[in-house]
Amino acid sequence: MGSGSSGGNGVSGEELGAKARKFNAGWLQEWGIYVAFAAFVVYCLLFGGALFHDPTTWRNLFTQNADKGLIALGMTLIIIAGGIDLSLGSLLAFVGALGMLAMNHLAGTGMPPDQAALIGIGGMVALGGIFGAVNGLIVTWGRVTPFIATLVGLLVYRSLTLSAAKGGTVTTTPEAGNVLAKLATSGPELPFFQSRNGQPIEFSYSAILFIVVALILGYILNYTAFGRHMIAAGSNERAATYSALPVGRIRFWTYVIGGLCAGLGSWVATSRLTSVGANTTGQNYELEAIAAVVIGGTLLSGGKGRILGTVIGVLFLGLITNVMLAAEIDNFLQGALKGLIILIAVLIQRSSNRR
Repeated sequence: MGSGSSGGNGVSGEELGAKARKFNAGWLQEWGIYVAFAAFVVYCLLFGGALFHDPTTWRNLFTQNADKGLIALGMTLIIIAGGIDLSLGSLLAFVGALGMLAMNHLAGTGMPPDQAALIGIGGMVALGGIFGAVNGLIVTWGRVTPFIATLVGLLVYRSLTLSAAKGGTVTTTPEAGNVLAKLATSGPELPFFQSRNGQPIEFSYSAILFIVVALILGYILNYTAFGRHMIAAGSNERAATYSALPVGRIRFWTYVIGGLCAGLGSWVATSRLTSVGANTTGQNYELEAIAAVVIGGTLLSGGKGRILGTVIGVLFLGLITNVMLAAEIDNFLQGALKGLIILIAVLIQRSSNRR
């Protein structure tokens, strides 16, 4: 009997070991983020102190990360289809500045503040979709590498934001700003939950928007032909082309969706301070989004990804930030820790793919 034989079934010990390693790597990639997030939540509840016993903290986890989350949702589809978009954070700031300038102009003509705010928000979303389409055309029709095309977009949109804000901040009128903030930060009360001071807790409309968009994009990805075509285009572009799939058109529409998500994120981000900081609003959001997407199990090479994983990735990164702030850890170390987490996630993906 040869060395490593398992006897009558003819399966060697080496083969069993290889199968076990493949199973472990696949399980880790598929479920690791959910287990890690659940364990981290339990840790916060047990050892995080009174802050994490307050339901308001967990409500704020959704509210404070809704803008980044919306960017990450759009990024997920783009990456699954085989692209990437480094411009979404700068695009968020640019359309936010344009939307606020439009609010100011309309308010100056005597339009009621609520109407001016709604038109401004609609403009942010519409312009996000338009500029997303521009990115998509450059990548698909212009045949420019997505990294280069969207890196140019990052520089251009940030520069245009600086120009619109004169290098400073774009603010809106107090009346329109109040409407803008109320639409994003208020919301229905959560039953059975109260803050530490006994006040009812509202689940913000911005958090609801994040969840609704995640459900819509999750349905598109998992239950529509377009979702299957995105996966096929990202998995093997040549095979998808030979199968008569319009790969360029598929990728174009993912960039449009990414732009629309940036427009929605712009409303959420600008509602907090009712202003757009030319140098600060949306800064590094695209990197945070890519981090959440990778942590959530989406392959950077395309062809595989999960919307739910991205949502958990966004919340995981937000929770890490909260824990570091509660522990009074140097803010400048947050990027290093998040970078380490991204590296671990990529190594897990690479290990799984090799097996």
